[in-house]
Amino acid sequence: MPTPVEALRTHLAPIEDLKAAAAVLTWDQETNMPEGGAGARAQQLSTLQSAAHERFVAEETGELLDRAAEALDAPAPLDPDAALVRVTRRDYERAVRVPSSLVAELSKATSQAQQAWKQARAHDDFSRFAPHLERLVDLSVEKAEAIGYEDEPYDALLAEYEPGRTTAEVESLFDTLRDDLVPLVDAIDDASQVDNAILRGTYPQSAQQEFGRAVIEDFGYDFDRGRQDVSAHPFTTAFSPNDVRLTTRYDEKNVASALFSTIHEAGHGLYEQGIDPALDRTPLGEAASLSIHESQARLWENHVSRSRPFWRQYLPQLRETFPNALGDADLEPFYRAINRVEPSLIRVEADEVTYNLHVMLRFELERGLIDGSVSVNKLPERWNAAMDEYLGVVPETDAKGVLQDVHWSQGAFGYFPTYTLGTLTAAQLIETIQDDLSELTKQVADGRFGPLLDWLRTHIHQHGRILEAPDLLDRATGASLSTAPWLRYVRDKFGALYDLSKPRERDRP
Repeated sequence: MPTPVEALRTHLAPIEDLKAAAAVLTWDQETNMPEGGAGARAQQLSTLQSAAHERFVAEETGELLDRAAEALDAPAPLDPDAALVRVTRRDYERAVRVPSSLVAELSKATSQAQQAWKQARAHDDFSRFAPHLERLVDLSVEKAEAIGYEDEPYDALLAEYEPGRTTAEVESLFDTLRDDLVPLVDAIDDASQVDNAILRGTYPQSAQQEFGRAVIEDFGYDFDRGRQDVSAHPFTTAFSPNDVRLTTRYDEKNVASALFSTIHEAGHGLYEQGIDPALDRTPLGEAASLSIHESQARLWENHVSRSRPFWRQYLPQLRETFPNALGDADLEPFYRAINRVEPSLIRVEADEVTYNLHVMLRFELERGLIDGSVSVNKLPERWNAAMDEYLGVVPETDAKGVLQDVHWSQGAFGYFPTYTLGTLTAAQLIETIQDDLSELTKQVADGRFGPLLDWLRTHIHQHGRILEAPDLLDRATGASLSTAPWLRYVRDKFGALYDLSKPRERDRP
């Protein structure tokens, strides 16, 4: 006879299968589905997600949770059985507050909105997307009210991506970061600009794909358990640790765009492939939070792949791949070019220093959408004003402005703050990793990433959702989330690049 915890696992497994099947259809929608399939796909996703929700919120789930909880005996912090009960209980109590009809309506509206967003972006026509966005905002507010919150409805939505954190905490971190970041951006703006003309040329997509694939294979991304495709907006999705899929988009005039996008998504993919297989088909078989997920992408993209040691190994290979465009490229000009700081329009292509300003802008606007202080029909105007205020640049088209990100078409309100939280987390992790792995710089310069991946697998990846993000970070680094490590990193790196105060330039990732 199965134990109470085993009975709970058996009950949860087909629910996770339904969610994975819906995720497969969503991946296909973004990569292969013809436009004409949008209506049918919306209904298919609605059916699957509603079925998963209904099975999860059934009384049987609550009864199994009660029995499993009674059977536990003083569990250790990392005990997977105790974590399964704790995390499932949290998800269950949240889910039972949301009617299945609302889940179905959100799923259907999201699928329709994503197709409308694609068309609006392609035609630079916000009006095609606006009514869909209004509907998603209304449904998201309805969802937040159903779930409940302590201070503001945005809290309920943020908790879906960042359990254990509140809007007030995020706002406080962002305010602290902004106070130190704005003067740094201003100082760089006053300095002599770095030349990045070396990055512009002709870079055939097929060769970019081949080079990017080779790099992430070196990192440890397993193509026997994953793949890479093209989509309008780069993303990673996973249906199990053995089926993890990356996407990117290509610019044949700029080699950096797709390369760093590929590396970024590979960071997400490595995390998914590193989750303990024993957690698969349970609510624990996912990332601890989106900020932890993002930290893995930002760590590989920025701290590893934008470092000098990395390009000592890979610039010769890149020159061989693109001899006409980069045959004469030297390390120092190339390193400086890929780290140029310049306010720009597109978040996913922003430099390390100004990137967080893009995130803060979106956090401010989507929080306003949810609390009603920002209206959808005024969103392009508010976006452009905020871009001018935060970055000093204004998009000439909505396609390069308010329509550039896919997230709002997915109803993902509360998602954007996780990008900056993840950026801060990555810097905090890399400080600890550098202390633990004294040979990290040499290993990166030699193209040996096994020790780094092993550290991440041991301290982050394998645990899935056993720990919440604040506890996982504290366990890995011995400290709660802070802006200080990231600010130390950018002041050191970019102070040297732009000769701001002539600090000692450290040759480390």
